[in-house]
Amino acid sequence: MPTAILTGPPVPGSSLEGDLRSLGFDVRTAAGAAEAETLLAGVPGEDRVALVDTRFVGHVHALRLGLTDPRFPLSAIPGAVTAQRSGRQALTRAMARENSASGQRAGNGTLVEGLPDRVTAALDTDVHRPELGSLVAAVPADPQARNEVRQAVAAVDEEAVRLRSAVKARDGFFTTFCVSPYSRHLARWCARRGLTPNQVTTASLLTALIAAGCAATGTRAGYVAAGVLLLASFVLDCADGQLARYSLQYSTLGAWLDATFDRAKEYAFYAGLALGAARDGDDVWALALGAIILQSCRHVIDFSFAEGRAGSAGGPAAALSGRLDRVGWTVWVRRMIVLPIGERWALIAVLTAVTTPRVTFWVLLAGCAFAAAYTTAGRVLRSVRRPATDGDGAARAARALADLADGGPLSALAHRFRARGGVAAAALGAVLVTGSALVWGAGWQTVLAALAYVICSAAAVGRPLTGRLDWLVPPLFRAAEYGTVLVLAADAEVNGALPAAYGLVSAVAYHHYDTVYRIRGDAGAPPRALVRAIGGHEGRTLAVAVLAAVLTASGFTVALTALAVAVALVVLAESIRFWVAAHQGGAPAVHDEGEPA
Repeated sequence: MPTAILTGPPVPGSSLEGDLRSLGFDVRTAAGAAEAETLLAGVPGEDRVALVDTRFVGHVHALRLGLTDPRFPLSAIPGAVTAQRSGRQALTRAMARENSASGQRAGNGTLVEGLPDRVTAALDTDVHRPELGSLVAAVPADPQARNEVRQAVAAVDEEAVRLRSAVKARDGFFTTFCVSPYSRHLARWCARRGLTPNQVTTASLLTALIAAGCAATGTRAGYVAAGVLLLASFVLDCADGQLARYSLQYSTLGAWLDATFDRAKEYAFYAGLALGAARDGDDVWALALGAIILQSCRHVIDFSFAEGRAGSAGGPAAALSGRLDRVGWTVWVRRMIVLPIGERWALIAVLTAVTTPRVTFWVLLAGCAFAAAYTTAGRVLRSVRRPATDGDGAARAARALADLADGGPLSALAHRFRARGGVAAAALGAVLVTGSALVWGAGWQTVLAALAYVICSAAAVGRPLTGRLDWLVPPLFRAAEYGTVLVLAADAEVNGALPAAYGLVSAVAYHHYDTVYRIRGDAGAPPRALVRAIGGHEGRTLAVAVLAAVLTASGFTVALTALAVAVALVVLAESIRFWVAAHQGGAPAVHDEGEPA
């Protein structure tokens, strides 16, 4: 249980102790500075501890924001400071320094006035200070000031502020205006009944899986039900994050589940649509696979650009973007045309209910292709018109891009060629292997092109990826690998080949998303042993090309299925092991407040 140590003489009529208990704190009172230091040392090292001035007056939610957010080792608001396990040593050092400086460690042991604020000032590391907005948190010095602060507290609707802050600061048009106005109330309803964000996330996944099952029936009633349930799943998907913000229930495991389940829901629904279409005699597996390939490539472009250009100075394109963001209507237009998850799921749901799976996929592909072209063009312009990163930023970006590249043992062996190609080599390799698959299909020509792709991929990462456009290397690798699998499976022209390819690409895409989530959580990339075990992107591409060339169409289908199952089992087992261990080991909680997915 977290512990709050009150410092200072009791204040008549104060509700502070009750407020702290309502937030789950075990409240203790220190009669002097020396006793406060002793109580601090007595709190178990793995527990959260807070120092709070007895004169504190403010909203309970201000205390919640300042003292219970699990994402930060140290956090403070006026009159209070808290530390989690990773911040305890810094807090203990600051307390000792403050007591030593004030001369209060001995003698009468009286408390230094404003001890929590003084300890906060003495901290020798970064301290998170939450944005309180209109919420009140103050330490009034006299009764008159106390009355004024209490009046300020009464003048603010704390619950309204809390509900507003539960909504993500930056979101899409559909989410902001069509979902969040009521999903945040659902989040509060869940909080008051003791539900956790992870439970809501799981409910969202189950709802989406039922929607996929309805789509798989291939009936109009099933498609209508699927569209409605997909929207319901998205409402729950919004509510889980809003519940986390409303009650500050952030966790490492929760962030991973939220991100992973989003991909699982989307891929399962695409598969349901393809199965439903097959019941009506329409084979749209190639379109379904094209949809997940395009969406995965879009996301890796987002991730790679963010990592590769972090810390770079802006350029003319960035300046223009900033000016457009200051014009209200352009903000929403630009957010909608990139087809974020809210707009995308609304589009899929409506089209599923009123059209056919084929129409749904073609419209989705067209929209995602336009969004990808728009965002990629803007990022390329930003990159070529400004200098690359340098120093520590460049080293970190190069490491992240190398991890996102997902090179395997063949790429490492090919490093002996000493080529240094960067993005040009990656583009050449991607064109060779996918172009050969398109022109010649399964055959020795494509195998040779896949071997050339191995060499080009090694050349692409033969030097640190610090060039202006090197953030394009991982997306090019994804497009080459996924595209080759799609083309060769379609060329087989037997039942089951494309569904098997769908399974393989889904499993590999999960591995690539998992790599991104680990990097974003500062947990590093997946272990090299895992990357070697599943071959790396170039090894898998070559293996698929060889299997297509040496096996019959039906044998190739069986091989793709076996490869998909093997990759899925290996990456899922390692991913689940890692994230559960990170959660149980007390890894810092994370929560993504960036671009909508």
